[in-house]
Amino acid sequence: MEPWRNRPNNEIVRKVVNELGASLQGHPLAEQARYRLQKWNDPVAKLERKRKRTNAVLTFWLALITIFGTLAVFGFTGVLGTWAAVGGTIGAAVPGLLAVRSGFKLRELSAARQRLALSPPPPPRPPLPAHISSARVPMEKLHSAEDTMNQLLVQLDSPALTTMPTESVQHARQTAQEASTAIRAVSAQLQAVERARDTAPPLERAPLVEGVRVLRIQLADGVDRYCALVAAAGQALAASTQFQDPRAVLDDATDHMAGLASAMRDVSGYSAY
Repeated sequence: MEPWRNRPNNEIVRKVVNELGASLQGHPLAEQARYRLQKWNDPVAKLERKRKRTNAVLTFWLALITIFGTLAVFGFTGVLGTWAAVGGTIGAAVPGLLAVRSGFKLRELSAARQRLALSPPPPPRPPLPAHISSARVPMEKLHSAEDTMNQLLVQLDSPALTTMPTESVQHARQTAQEASTAIRAVSAQLQAVERARDTAPPLERAPLVEGVRVLRIQLADGVDRYCALVAAAGQALAASTQFQDPRAVLDDATDHMAGLASAMRDVSGYSAY
């Protein structure tokens, strides 16, 4: 039999992989895996892993320096021969240079972590609701709006592009995160009521069906208002590039965003404190 007949067709394999990925889209396990991957790729988590690795390497070099330094001391004091003094000195010098390098790298990582602490990235987003949930479509829309809002705030926070005060941008970023958290609280409430509706006896489902409908309307309205605030942030960026005053536009959008967060918290009973 020809060897090429035993090779899998690449097009078939690619098609199977694509179909498998499409079938897992929205599955709770797939969403959970994506959520964990997002947390793993978080900039703060990456810096922390690098800091731990660099700290471990620095500890290793310091241990070698201690061992070879002790050997050199014994050699110079005559406890051991000249070979110990020469070998210990050379052996301590090489790890010493590498330890200095690791120390500078650890210092750079600490400075980078401080910069991230001053302007923290948005926290990892929880997985999307299941496809069968009526909260799925609004939350997909919210995810897209959040990505756009983050990009706009990065542009507004760039001194090379705008003259927007850093305090205004930080306030807008914090308020946007609060609004997103409040909207997600309504989404979680909607999903809980949906599960209760699906498990309730048929004669007791009518109030739960009505509750799902009301929460679905409130969730969609909250997401639409968030998207309107994204448009306002875009207008602030456009105003800054047209030599206008963008601060008034962004501050007005931030006030509306704070009102949205408060309204959504009233709906869900959620409190950030």
